[in-house]
Order: sequence, then C-alpha cells, then structure tokens
Amino acid sequence: MCADSTLYVGSTNDVERRVIEHNTSGLGARYTRNRRPVVLKYTEVCGTRGLALRREAEIKSWTRARKLELLVK
Repeated sequence: MCADSTLYVGSTNDVERRVIEHNTSGLGARYTRNRRPVVLKYTEVCGTRGLALRREAEIKSWTRARKLELLVK
C-alpha cells in the first residue's frame, strides 16, 4: 500500500529487494516514486514467471474493494 492509500500490484522474484527499491531508489515503479513509503501488505508465490504475470494482471483488473478483501484473508 502506498502512503496515499492507493494500492500497487507488481511481481518480482525478490520481494525484500523490490520493496527497498520502491522506497529508496529510482529503480522502483514510477507509480510508487511519488507515493512513498510503500508498505508490503500481501504476497503470493507462483510457480513460474508466466503464472506470476498472469496473476498480477488478474489482480490489477479487480476493483479496489476486491483487492482490499484479499488483504484481510
């Protein structure tokens, strides 16, 4: 979750490194650069990069309410 309460969905093979990048460097997503700090709220493990990208696209298509429901499970 970003500092402005917006939700960001992404995929990576190194979650800790990616959160640090989002919060401290120019390597984070453009979306998160002006919405720091970013706080990790949810992760999933997928078997392959392809599966991860499909899952990311699926979650991005959801409404904010549905994404928030995922966070409380």
